[in-house]
Amino acid sequence: MFRFEDPQYLWLMLVVPILVVAYIMTRISRRKRQQMFGELRLVRQLTPGYSKYRPWVKFWLLMSIVVLVILMLARPQTGAKVSTEKVTGIETVIAIDISNSMMAEDIAPSRLDRSKMIAENIIDNIGDGKVALVVFAGSAFVQMPLTTDIQSAKMFLNGMSPSYIEEQGTNIADAIGMSLRCFSKDKSIGKAIVVITDGEDHEGGAESMASKAQAEGAKVFVLGIGSTSGSPIPTGNNDYLKDSEGNVVMSALNEDMCKSVAKSGKGIYIKVGSTGDVEGQLDRELAKLQKGEISGVVYKEFNEQYQLIAVVALLLMVIEAVILERKTRFTERIKLFSRK
Repeated sequence: MFRFEDPQYLWLMLVVPILVVAYIMTRISRRKRQQMFGELRLVRQLTPGYSKYRPWVKFWLLMSIVVLVILMLARPQTGAKVSTEKVTGIETVIAIDISNSMMAEDIAPSRLDRSKMIAENIIDNIGDGKVALVVFAGSAFVQMPLTTDIQSAKMFLNGMSPSYIEEQGTNIADAIGMSLRCFSKDKSIGKAIVVITDGEDHEGGAESMASKAQAEGAKVFVLGIGSTSGSPIPTGNNDYLKDSEGNVVMSALNEDMCKSVAKSGKGIYIKVGSTGDVEGQLDRELAKLQKGEISGVVYKEFNEQYQLIAVVALLLMVIEAVILERKTRFTERIKLFSRK
């Protein structure tokens, strides 16, 4: 298993494209200043030490070093010791709606981003149980099967976006059905399906599927996210999703449908607001489920893998320091000798 111990440092990668753009703009500005003195080819002939490629080589070496340093800060690790442990807990499947309507920003920072935060808190509070992740829109698929590896589950949350599924819509029935397939056959272990959605169910059949889940021993809990008054759906470039007639589409939380699904699944419905103890309410309900013996693979120790990256970074630093931006007499002599 591979992971980053401090993945928050990877956000520093955003600095790299900014530095690239800044450097290109500086080079363009420098070129324009040179052209003010005359034809660029003649100006460069008057500066025999000028090198067209060396500054670029040095710059890309520096960018490579920056990237490698950021990777070291994030602390790449691989699982070194694997053990199978038996613990007592429940099995929980978190099904997250990633349809376009979940990009609405009536719940800050957006419905989807808030859903990820809630899911991460649920995972943190699961304790010794197992967790699986299902994502859905017009269809559903298992993003991560049932596991006791909580850290991996949290990593899978980060990349969730509507682009995962081309088929748009909100097929809650399919999400519940896919979640049911994740559970083990052990009837002595409590099972829960937590659906996080704005409830815009375009497919139907969610209530009957929730009843089926309950009959098979899994309770269905629904976390409704969004405002009932509705909110536009951002599409980028300060624009919003529009219908065929050019009207802005307003996406509203369908509380009645969410409540009906939770009732059919013998769970509860919780509305997600800007504030409120959503996870606390859910945790208290999950604590009521029967705990059973669970075995799972756990990575107990991790080896740091930054050493090789550090060696490569150090080597690039030496190369960057040795390369000069201007041509030297030595390189000119080599060039003359090669011409002979």
